[in-house]
Amino acid sequence: QVQLVESGGGSVEAGGSLRLSCAASTYIDSFCVGWFRQAPGKEREAVATIRSGVPNVADSVKGRFTISKPYAQKTLYLNMSSLAPEDSAIYYCAAARLPCREPWSYWGQGTQVTVSS
Repeated sequence: QVQLVESGGGSVEAGGSLRLSCAASTYIDSFCVGWFRQAPGKEREAVATIRSGVPNVADSVKGRFTISKPYAQKTLYLNMSSLAPEDSAIYYCAAARLPCREPWSYWGQGTQVTVSS
């Protein structure tokens, strides 16, 4: 089992920045890892993922969000800048063992991000 704990969410004004962190209970270098979000009334969507070391960022956040996972650390980060109200959601950290079939196996409890206009 892998436990994931997110932190860093909060309330910011539009144009602001936040950094989300996800602490894993084990080393996750060989896992697929990523950030997902779900806004009220909407389906959960992938924001940014790292699969086999390759990062992928959703078009809606490209150029504003960056995912990172320092090697040999148990923490995953999501740096968010130029935040907009439509970025408001609960953000979840997730991980999966290779070959990373969906749905992924391990999820955090989520952290709320609220962006005011």
